[in-house]
Amino acid sequence: MAADAGTQLAPVRGAARIDILDILRGLAILGIFFMNMPFEGQTAVAMLNRPQILGWAPLDQWSWAFVQVALEGTQRGVLEILFGCGLMVLAARAMRPDGPVAVADLYWRRNLWLLGFGLLDIFVFLWTGDILHVYALAALFLFPFRLLGPRVLLALGSLFALGMAVTGVPIYVERAALVAAAPAIEKKVAAHRPLTKAEQTKHEDWQKLLERRATGGEEAKKIREMEKKGHAGSFLAYAGMNIGFYFEFLFPELGLSIAEAFCMMLIGIALWKWRVVQGGRSTRFYAILLVCCYVPGMLARAIGAHEALTPVPIVHSFWITQEPARVLVSIGHVALVNLAVRSGAGQAILAPFKAAGRTAFSLYFLQQFIAIYILFAPWGPGLWAKLSWSGLYGVALAVLVLEVVLANLWLRAFAMGPMEWAWRSLAYVRWQPFRRPRPAEPEGALAAA
Repeated sequence: MAADAGTQLAPVRGAARIDILDILRGLAILGIFFMNMPFEGQTAVAMLNRPQILGWAPLDQWSWAFVQVALEGTQRGVLEILFGCGLMVLAARAMRPDGPVAVADLYWRRNLWLLGFGLLDIFVFLWTGDILHVYALAALFLFPFRLLGPRVLLALGSLFALGMAVTGVPIYVERAALVAAAPAIEKKVAAHRPLTKAEQTKHEDWQKLLERRATGGEEAKKIREMEKKGHAGSFLAYAGMNIGFYFEFLFPELGLSIAEAFCMMLIGIALWKWRVVQGGRSTRFYAILLVCCYVPGMLARAIGAHEALTPVPIVHSFWITQEPARVLVSIGHVALVNLAVRSGAGQAILAPFKAAGRTAFSLYFLQQFIAIYILFAPWGPGLWAKLSWSGLYGVALAVLVLEVVLANLWLRAFAMGPMEWAWRSLAYVRWQPFRRPRPAEPEGALAAA
């Protein structure tokens, strides 16, 4: 497909690739498995109650706390930032309002196919928490925003975090009032003294909160019933459970998920225009950015993690701080990786993750297949609902080490991962080179193929 006279669109390869983007993508797609693993390997009821019920040995405590403070939601955030950067890489020849129509055509076709792969992940690979369809739907609206200035993009991208913080305030205030009133009401109940209508309502609300904290409430009951049927042994029942979880719990929140991803992608475009993501700023800049993002972001997340451990309902600061903190820590990760690659040791440590970034699409599907079809399936080794936090994260780490090794070995013989090859071939409407060129074959032959 010609973008204009003498210009042909083709995937970015070889020296034209930006290593830092591959490293960030590889780390993020691997890191996201730590968040997915508990939902794939444990009963979902455990996620509604206190984390202690999955096991609370010292290693469980430390591993859970690390994931909650440093990783939860932020790997998704880095991927969303990279989606915004990916638009800028693809549309480099279409920055003018009258730029090549073929670039926009390719961009939307890529995302429509990505949506198809996301649906494949949900309905065939049976992963309820798929992110691909969310990113595809968010990215469909992104292209016209590429011409905006970085300050405007940052302001627009911050709206979701601001909105989540603002809507969290009344929830915080309402819960604070209930927590303050509960002891006096409980004393009146214990003394068999009559309650006012307002006190009776608060008493009922408090009891519901206590029950939900202890058992998970009605939602947990529904989940238990679905899981009991799903893990009875039948593939159809297992598939029905996973797909049912998506429509029951994820699909109703799809609009919020798309808004979150879209706003983070706008921030990604802004960071690209400021040359932050691709390593175009000074070491001092990245060090300052790291501190400014990590200190408030991780502090807020640490407080939120501590609040989640309480055995009784309390007010939670993360109702207000959760999304702003996620954005800050995600950007902090970008700064940390950019700092690390500026040293020889950092480059050596991070070098294997370039291959993971170049095969991230394939690795993402491989994660779901291993977890859902092998490790935790009814016909698998019987690990489902048996592992503690450290056990779950230990299994995830083993899978990720295997994936990094596989990715590096794979790229010795092949130009890209199998899922990347399928996606690019569909998007460009022509078969893409799959095997690496022979030593006598110049790299340019790939780009011209």
